[in-house]
Amino acid sequence: MLREHAARIRRRHPPTREAFEANVDVQDAIALSFLVAVQEANDIALHLAADEGWGLPSSYAEAFDLLARNHILTPEHARELAAVASVRNRIAHGYASIDPGRLWAELPAGLEALDRYVEAIARLAGDES
Repeated sequence: MLREHAARIRRRHPPTREAFEANVDVQDAIALSFLVAVQEANDIALHLAADEGWGLPSSYAEAFDLLARNHILTPEHARELAAVASVRNRIAHGYASIDPGRLWAELPAGLEALDRYVEAIARLAGDES
């Protein structure tokens, strides 16, 4: 699901910021796919924490930090994913509404962090396909 939603974002991502800001339907579709992708990433982290007996994280950031403390992610990658989770929270809860320009600017780094997360989890699972 995470990979699928990342692919959807890339397919829908217009070539320019102006095109993105001018199309609220594309903004909505990309925001929803981003929200689902980040939610999937966090769900994986929570399942790992539970399965390994590492405790129950109290936040998305703490879930990724827990993976770093257990050498699944680097501390820097965990911080990047915590920032990605904050974007998810703004989308999910509409904190001061979503600024399309800000979302546009945050998408590349967010997608890159999620791609590296998929790779880390695949390595852990022994499935690098």
